[in-house]
Amino acid sequence: MRNGWRWSWLAWLAALVWWAAALPTLARGDVEPTPAAAEMPVVALAELPREAQVVMRLIRQGGPFPYEKDGTVFFNRERLLPAQKRGYYREYTVPTPGLTHRGARRIVCGGWTPTVPDACYYTADHYASFRRIVP
Repeated sequence: MRNGWRWSWLAWLAALVWWAAALPTLARGDVEPTPAAAEMPVVALAELPREAQVVMRLIRQGGPFPYEKDGTVFFNRERLLPAQKRGYYREYTVPTPGLTHRGARRIVCGGWTPTVPDACYYTADHYASFRRIVP
């Protein structure tokens, strides 16, 4: 029994060492993009709701944004967007008429200069799915 305990302890130790080694890479976002990100559907800016088109203009001019959370870092925890380093993505609320709260619609833009994003993505279902916005 004592020998079995030793092997169990060693297995836990090996798992802990593996996680400790992998954690910095996972936290930085240096992981391969998911196949879904490479095949992401697109949506034309003109096809988005009018409110989303207004938010896109605000992003390019640097605001002002109506919600305090707008422009904050989006962590891509769902891993539906291409993998990037922390701080690359920022999220913006797309107002939904008739709601008194932020609702589910968002635009997430990626890039190191917020007013000149590399790419922007629209979600109507609070990060469950994304479409890349094209001109």
